[in-house]
Amino acid sequence: MSVKQQVQPSAAKQSRRALVAGSVGNFIEWYEFGIYGSFATIISANFFTTSGASDFEALIKTYASFAIAFFFRPVGAAIFGRIGDRIGRRPTLIIVLVMMTVATALIGVLPTYATAGVIAPILLTLVRILQGLSAGGEFGGAVSLMTEFAPKGKRGFFGSWQSFTVALGLLAGAGVAAILSSALSAQALTEWGWRLPFIFALPLGLVALYLRLKLEETPHFERAAVKPSETVTAVVRPSAMETTKAILLGIGRLMGWSAAGYTFLVVLPSYLQVSLHATFQAALIATVMANAGFALSIIPAGILSDRWGRRPVMLTGTILIILFALPLLWILQNPANSPILTGAAVFVAGAIVGLIAGPGPAMLSEMFPTTVRYTGLGLAYSLSNAVFSGSAGLIITALIASTGNKDIPAYYVMAVCFVSVFALSTLRGSAHKQELKD
Repeated sequence: MSVKQQVQPSAAKQSRRALVAGSVGNFIEWYEFGIYGSFATIISANFFTTSGASDFEALIKTYASFAIAFFFRPVGAAIFGRIGDRIGRRPTLIIVLVMMTVATALIGVLPTYATAGVIAPILLTLVRILQGLSAGGEFGGAVSLMTEFAPKGKRGFFGSWQSFTVALGLLAGAGVAAILSSALSAQALTEWGWRLPFIFALPLGLVALYLRLKLEETPHFERAAVKPSETVTAVVRPSAMETTKAILLGIGRLMGWSAAGYTFLVVLPSYLQVSLHATFQAALIATVMANAGFALSIIPAGILSDRWGRRPVMLTGTILIILFALPLLWILQNPANSPILTGAAVFVAGAIVGLIAGPGPAMLSEMFPTTVRYTGLGLAYSLSNAVFSGSAGLIITALIASTGNKDIPAYYVMAVCFVSVFALSTLRGSAHKQELKD
């Protein structure tokens, strides 16, 4: 047996292991966000509703707490990205996983406003900050891990698993919320039932920890970590200005995905309940349908981007959002429409977002060399999410409350995607065929 034949199975095994270990952390992170989004109205009642406050005011405070976690993501991306680019992807991903799991489980045992008063929303906000820090360190490491272990010509496919497990996490969160809302009375769900999905993150985290402990360091990082005197290959070390420019460009390319993803996949349940007066169960079913469409289109989009390039696939998704955001929302707003038509509308909305999310991780990874990849793509992603995702619920809810215009979600998404089109147009058509920069 040749040396090549002996090495190849090991490389394939490492790639599969990296794919699973990188994906599972993303699943837990977005499972929590799916739960938080689905239970936003219940959380607002338990933590933020005070005497004399309206439902809108409480919901705005809930989304403010939601947004805080997003604004701490860039801090986490900078801190853990720096660590990950210096000491390695594996140890850093283990640290952020433990932080994320503990923070999510803590939400399930926090006291409410009725029992602890003003300390309750403060504790919730502190836990959300911890989640934001850990989530900021998760994306950059997971995508670096997946794409650096990806076989030639499959970076789009491997990177798409990051987005796919995001969809699975959101879908699982919304699905668990839907099951609990059907199995429990409204009173039981409000009093204690909402806590169960957060506590369930603890066993999920232990499984993820086991998988990450078995990981090896990526070959790209090992090459970059070799001292200059020990290698003949030049290691790319970009200047701070070059890295900053790449991060800003990455934000522009991702902002449409960020805005549309959170508007259609996370904010939708509360929008349907508060603005369109849908039942809690109906809103959750719509969210499950949207996330199902999202999940089903992600991996095919990643595969297509390996064949055709990142630019045509991502541009198609962004332009479709601009064209169909308003018509899709009008379908939801019309009570005369059948549940089948409404379900199909949100399913299509999710599927369109998946066209951007599938190639997105690989596209970002290709923008940065190994020495700053963890930091660069983590910051681009977290800053985009902080501004255009974490604030989506707060902006949309506040604008609807002040203007009474129920089309605000569509206008918000369309405006952000319009800007993103120009940034995506600068993508090189051949980037998907080239090796990652060392």
